[in-house]
Amino acid sequence: MSSNQVSNGRRTRSTRRSRDDGVRRAEILDAAIERFGRNGYENTKWADIADDVGIGPTALYHYFDSKQHCLYVILDEALGDLQERFDAITAAHADPRQALLAVCADCFVLSEREVLRNRVLVAEQSLLGGTSSSQREEQARVAGRHKTRALEIAWARFLADAMRQGAIPERDPRMLARAILGLYNSIWHWYRPDQTLLLPILAKFFTARMLAVAGVPPEGASVQ
Repeated sequence: MSSNQVSNGRRTRSTRRSRDDGVRRAEILDAAIERFGRNGYENTKWADIADDVGIGPTALYHYFDSKQHCLYVILDEALGDLQERFDAITAAHADPRQALLAVCADCFVLSEREVLRNRVLVAEQSLLGGTSSSQREEQARVAGRHKTRALEIAWARFLADAMRQGAIPERDPRMLARAILGLYNSIWHWYRPDQTLLLPILAKFFTARMLAVAGVPPEGASVQ
């Protein structure tokens, strides 16, 4: 066997292990979101997540330093996804009012996993303000902390631009961003995906009120 064949074989095995690790890591995150979102972070044992995935508790430490590290990664990914959706929608609409309507509508286009992840984000986001002794934990915490601020700033800049164009009334854009996000986040303290109250009904009620906070009149609250 040539040295090239040996090298290629090693690369293939390494790629396969990396892919398998990625799949297992995603399974752990899904199990953690399910547990944290339904039962609460504090009420979930690290071993419960291992059982859900079908591995031993010690095997979890190959992927995450701790339950808290796993939580930080969930928060970081949730905030990153929110930012990406917000940026994509606002960039696709030249009219700031139409962009705001579209953003508010998109806030309720969610899978069950995303609903549970929102519940985790709202319940545990304050933990991003602490510090961690583990390097990987601290990296994930800092990344989530930065994304929290970046999302709020993105909203404030967008709203300030909408004010300059006369699309919404003028006021403090940072405070307005916090008011809209605060109203939206309040939903996930009590809403669960298995309730009889369906997301479209929730969307109709809260979208109108988020737009009202921004100063969009009722007749302008339908998304084209």
